[in-house]
Amino acid sequence: MNEPESGIRNISDTARWVAVYRARETQRTDAVFRDPFARQLAGERGEQIAASMSFLEKNSWPFVARTWLIDHVISSQVKLGTDMVVNLAAGLDARPYRMNLPGSLQWIEVDLSEILAYKEDVLRNEAPVCQVERVRLDLSDVRARRDFFSELGRRTNRALVVSEGLLVYLDDKEVMSLGQDLAVARSFQHWVIDLASPALLKMLAKKMGTPLDQAGAPLKFAPREGPEFFARSGWKPVELHSVMHAAAKLNRLPFFLRLIARMSSPAFQAKRPWSAVCLLERGL
Repeated sequence: MNEPESGIRNISDTARWVAVYRARETQRTDAVFRDPFARQLAGERGEQIAASMSFLEKNSWPFVARTWLIDHVISSQVKLGTDMVVNLAAGLDARPYRMNLPGSLQWIEVDLSEILAYKEDVLRNEAPVCQVERVRLDLSDVRARRDFFSELGRRTNRALVVSEGLLVYLDDKEVMSLGQDLAVARSFQHWVIDLASPALLKMLAKKMGTPLDQAGAPLKFAPREGPEFFARSGWKPVELHSVMHAAAKLNRLPFFLRLIARMSSPAFQAKRPWSAVCLLERGL
């Protein structure tokens, strides 16, 4: 039987898709995080997309572990004095509604107009726990984003940039350029990213790349240098959290992968399927 059509029309639809996995985790009695808004944000299209991705229907643990890891990085950085979170390609992320954050925290959500309008409509009767500002901006507009980063930089003393699920859709030059633009603002002190190895990208492209390619959102970024790639744009890795090892800790891995996790190193491995959440620090 043919798989159902994915329904992915553009890159913004991937936000609906990923929200499904947050919703499913929330429903578990042993949930490692709870996102009570994820089900409504995902909507019917999100469920349709998820149902069409048979590989990830059986292997959704990376999304759960990634969300959990980034939650913890954000919490830790806020405790250390971060006064602004800049969420690039924020999509349907509901962290400023579901996390324990100080009311004084500035949370800036940046994304395309359509997905932010949809999100605002779904959450119109909900109150965030901190100061949320949504900015319609196409990050591929280099001049506009530079002006925006400069303006934000004057409003904060210590900002954390978040780009969950974004970089994999960019090529090396685009990631390098984005990193350089972020590094210009001295108050942008940390940047949390998720990163895949070339071997993992190749596997994902084979297993689920076709609908993404058809939607104009192919998987691209998986540098052979791993986290050290970012040194050339002014950032250095200071924390590296293996997604597989986090999933093992959370008891979300299938049995055979738990065995692999026990025997493998969490360090970057270009020739093996590997992914991590990395905290980068702005260089001097």
